[in-house]
Amino acid sequence: MLPRRLQPAPSTERRVSISSDMLLKVSVFLVLVFWGPVLGGPLTDPHPNLTDQELFWGTEQYDFSVVLRAAGMECFWHFAHLGETFYLNFMVQWVTGVGHDRHLSVTVNTPGGLLVSTVDDAKGQINFEAKETGFYQMCFSNFHNRFGTMQVFLSFGVYYDGFQEPAKSREEAKKKKEEVSKDLNNTLSIIQDASHRLEKYVFHMFRYYSFGRMRKSADYFLLQSNSQYITWWSTALSLLVVTSGYLQLLFLKRLFITKSCGEEEKPRC
Repeated sequence: MLPRRLQPAPSTERRVSISSDMLLKVSVFLVLVFWGPVLGGPLTDPHPNLTDQELFWGTEQYDFSVVLRAAGMECFWHFAHLGETFYLNFMVQWVTGVGHDRHLSVTVNTPGGLLVSTVDDAKGQINFEAKETGFYQMCFSNFHNRFGTMQVFLSFGVYYDGFQEPAKSREEAKKKKEEVSKDLNNTLSIIQDASHRLEKYVFHMFRYYSFGRMRKSADYFLLQSNSQYITWWSTALSLLVVTSGYLQLLFLKRLFITKSCGEEEKPRC
């Protein structure tokens, strides 16, 4: 029987090479695990090539109602560019509580914190041309009513009345001069100007319509509150009159108390 051949034991050099290969693979795996989500994560800036002028440019208007608690204040912000016209219309629709006051304190501040306009009334309009680009703050305070809430209808926004950037305005002026020199009777430009003018008129008409709607809604809520006030007071006064009449009749009956008496005694009051 032949003896078994003994296999030589692995050398230390081979063990060191195997351990170095495993260390390299583990390091590559860790780099892919921790570095991959960083490179493939969500974008914090979806439009890196767009400026704030291009992101926020556009005519906007908002119409909604907000309820202010007793002695409370609500603030809203709206973006406007330099040279744009900012407008704000507000009207108090209804007020609840004891000793309520329909006055509302409204303030508008610039992005830098400067006060632009302030109004203290039940309804009003604020219009001004923006002197700087940024978010304008509108604050509505109900400090006149310490124990009552109020509902306010708001309509605010910005619109552009021919304002453009200086570079674009110069380019358009140059193009217009070239077009005028080439063709004085440009039908397309006339139609475009007429359409822009019509759009501006329609926009202003919509503003006046929204303000008229606010006025009608405020009158409706005022009539409704007055009707409820008169109904409650009429009911209370009617109960007071009936109660006072009953008490007077009871008092008069107690003045005439008759007792059963004999022949010698006489009835008396």
